[in-house]
Amino acid sequence: MVSVCDTRRETAGERNLWAVDHFCESKGKCMTTNQPAVLIVEDEALILLGAVDLIESAGFTAVTASNADEAISILGTRQDIHLVFTDVDMPGSMDGVKLSHYIRDRWPPIHLIVASGKTLADQRRLPDGAIFFSKPYHEQPLIDAIRTFLDARLPS
Repeated sequence: MVSVCDTRRETAGERNLWAVDHFCESKGKCMTTNQPAVLIVEDEALILLGAVDLIESAGFTAVTASNADEAISILGTRQDIHLVFTDVDMPGSMDGVKLSHYIRDRWPPIHLIVASGKTLADQRRLPDGAIFFSKPYHEQPLIDAIRTFLDARLPS
């Protein structure tokens, strides 16, 4: 069970991306959900919004970050994230490949999916257990991979 409350966040400084991470009842009382949380790390607004829609329509809770530093901060404060879906090319202190290695070292149980519009020349650069998707990715194989990782019992 995951206990969650409604928060909205501004990401990427100059633009407002309102991604609802979770839901709340009135008067600030949290409600409980069984939806596994997926952290999406993507700096491109339209791609991020599309990924959020895809993840939520598949029955998962979507949490967003626009760069690796934001993702690490979120992972440090939330225990309900079991999978990170990250882009490779993004601004900040590290790219998605380095982020995936950092996550594997610091939070080994978290599953990793890495995506890029450029070919990952050597998939051996990814940490053990991580999988790679080329952009544009096909929705169903991505959802199938997430479900396999999370062992979700949600309808297709």
